[in-house]
Amino acid sequence: MSIPSFEELSLKDEDCLSPIESQATDTESDQELESDGKKKFSKHMSVAEVYLEACKLVGVVPVSYFIRNHSSPIMTLTYHGLGPLGCKALAIALVSDVQIRTLELAYNHVQAEGVKYLAELLRANFTIQHLDLSNNHVKSEGAEHVAKMLMDSISLKSIKLSGNGFLDDDARHFTEALSTNSRIKDLDLSHNKFCGKGGEYLGQLLANNEGVEVLDLSWNHLRMKGAVAFSAGLKVNTMLKHLDLSWNGFGNEGALAMGEALKFNNTLVHLNLSNNCITNEGVSMLCRGLDYNETLRVLLLAYNAVTVEGALALVNVVKNSPKTALEQINICNVLVNEYFVNLLELTCQEHPGLDVQYEGVGGFIAQKPPKRIDPMKVIQDYLDKRKLRLWDFFRNIDKDGTMRVPVTDFRKAVQQSSIPLSRFQIEELIHRLDRGRTGMVDYRGLADTRKQMVRDHRRQLKKVESRQKKEKQKSDRILKTFQTAVEAVTPRSSMIFSPGGAKEDSGGPQPFSATPLSSWHHIVMSNSSRYSVTNMSGDPVHLPMLGGTSPYRPTSSPAMRSYSQPNLLVDSSSSPASKSISAQGIRSDLDTDYSKLSPTGNSLTRSRPALNTQQPESKAKTKKLKKRKVKKHGVKGSQNPTKSIK
Repeated sequence: MSIPSFEELSLKDEDCLSPIESQATDTESDQELESDGKKKFSKHMSVAEVYLEACKLVGVVPVSYFIRNHSSPIMTLTYHGLGPLGCKALAIALVSDVQIRTLELAYNHVQAEGVKYLAELLRANFTIQHLDLSNNHVKSEGAEHVAKMLMDSISLKSIKLSGNGFLDDDARHFTEALSTNSRIKDLDLSHNKFCGKGGEYLGQLLANNEGVEVLDLSWNHLRMKGAVAFSAGLKVNTMLKHLDLSWNGFGNEGALAMGEALKFNNTLVHLNLSNNCITNEGVSMLCRGLDYNETLRVLLLAYNAVTVEGALALVNVVKNSPKTALEQINICNVLVNEYFVNLLELTCQEHPGLDVQYEGVGGFIAQKPPKRIDPMKVIQDYLDKRKLRLWDFFRNIDKDGTMRVPVTDFRKAVQQSSIPLSRFQIEELIHRLDRGRTGMVDYRGLADTRKQMVRDHRRQLKKVESRQKKEKQKSDRILKTFQTAVEAVTPRSSMIFSPGGAKEDSGGPQPFSATPLSSWHHIVMSNSSRYSVTNMSGDPVHLPMLGGTSPYRPTSSPAMRSYSQPNLLVDSSSSPASKSISAQGIRSDLDTDYSKLSPTGNSLTRSRPALNTQQPESKAKTKKLKKRKVKKHGVKGSQNPTKSIK
C-alpha cells in the first residue's frame, strides 16, 4: 500500500468548517499550502523533521517530547497546550507515521477546529487505534467533526471524549455515526451533559450499534425518562459487556427500568450503578431482573441509600438463583448485621466465588416502634367480647345511673376486673375522662369509642390504599414508558408489522428519530392494544403493535383527528369487510363519505355519539303521565264544585 503524500492531506488554517463542506475544500487547502511559497515536504523526511517544518508553517512552538519519542507506540501529549494550530502541525506529521498506536491529547484545548484536523488525519492514517480527546473544549461545535471522524476512520478502536461539554442534541451525531461503525469497541462519554433527550439518543445507539463493548457514561444527568429510555436500548443490545453509569441520579425509576432490561440482556458482564440515589426499594426492583440474568458478574452499588434490607435482598438473589453469574457485589458503605453475615456464609457455600464488599457489622433493620394501645379501645374490646353493655359493667358503683363515678371507685373497679390494662394505662384513662380534675369520672366518653374506632380504622385503610395505589400507578407508568421506549429504539429491520406481511428492508442505516419519547407521560392505550404516543406538537406517532393480529397501517384520514368515541349513526354493515379499522375503532378508508356522519358535514363533530332512538319515546311517556295526573286533579275538582265556589 502506498503512503499518501503530505499534499494530499487537506489541512487548512482557517475557521472550523462543517464536515459537509470538507470534501469541497480539500483541493482549496492544497492550493493554499502551495501558494504560500513555503517549503514543500519530502517523502524521505523523518517524522520529526516533518513536524518541525509543519510547526514553522503554522507558526507554533514544537513539542520536544514528541520529537524525542515519535517512534514510541504510545504518544502521551497530555497538558502540552497544543491548541488548534498545534494539533494541525501534529496531524501533518502523523500522516505517514506507522509507529504510534495510542495518541493521548487530553487537556490541550484542541477545540472544534483541532478535531477537524484530527478527523482528516485519521482518514489517511491507518495505524492509530486509540485516541484520547478528553477535556478539550470540543463542545457542540465539534460534535459533528467527531461524528465524521468515527464514520471515516477504519483503524480507530477506542476513543475518549470525556469532559467536552456535549449536550443532548450532540448525542444524535454519535448515534448516527456509530450505527454504521462497528469497529469502535471502547467509548468514553463521561463528564458531559446528557439528560433526558440524550438518554433517548444513547438508547438508540445501544439498540443499533453492534460493536461497542465498553461504554462509560458516568457523571452525566441520565435520570427519569432519560434513564428509562437508555435502559430500553440496553434490553435489545447484544454486544455491550462493561457499562459505567455511576453519578447519574438514576433513582428508583431507573433501577426499575434497568431491572427490566437485565431480564433480557445476556451479554452485560460489568455494571456500575454507584452514587445513583437508589434506595432499598430500587434494589428490590433491580433484583427482579437479576433473578433472570445469567451473565452479569460484577455489580457496583456503592454509596447509594441502601441499608441492611437492600443488602439482604442482593444476597438472597444469589442464594435463590442457581444460574446466576454474580461474583462481586460492592456495597462498601453499608453496615450489615449478624443475620446478613450468617446468610452470606451459607450463600458462599453454594457460590464459592462470591465476594460481597460491605463496610462492617453494626447495622440494624429499621423497625417502626410498637403502636401504643388505646386504653379505651381495650375496654371496648373487652365489653364486646363478653357481650356486655357499658352500664352493666359500672352499675355496681353507679347506683344512680348518671354515668359519673368517683375516681377512686373507677380505679378500683377497673383494677379488680380482668381488663388487661396496666397501671399507667388506667391513669391515662382517668386523665382523659376527668379533664377538669373534678374527682368524678364521666365514662360516657367510653360510649363514643366504638364510633371513633370505626372512623379511625376507615381513615387508616384509605391512607394505605391510597399509598399502594400511587405506588402501583408509578410503577405501571414507568413500565409502560419502558415498553414504549423499547418499541422506539428497536431497529425497524427487526419489526414485523403483520404476520403475513413482508419485513421492512434491513439494508443500509435506518432513519433515526427520538420523537416518541419526548412525551413519555402522554401515552394512550387503545382497544386494539397498540400504543399511540402523542408528542408535544400534538401529532400522533404510532408505534408497532404489541400483540395484535391486524396489520399496522398509518392513515391521514380525518377520522384520526379525534380520540373520542366514533359516531354511532354509521351503519357498520354497509361498509365492506376489507376496509381497515384504526386503533380508535374508526374506519380509516379514504373513500368514506364523511358528510353522512353528521348533519353539518364537519368531521370534527363526529366524536359526539348519536342519541338513542328510544329516548324520545321515554320522554313522550313521561309527558302523557303528567297529563293524566292533571286530568285526575280536574276530575276531583269537578266532583265538588260547591266547595270551590264557597
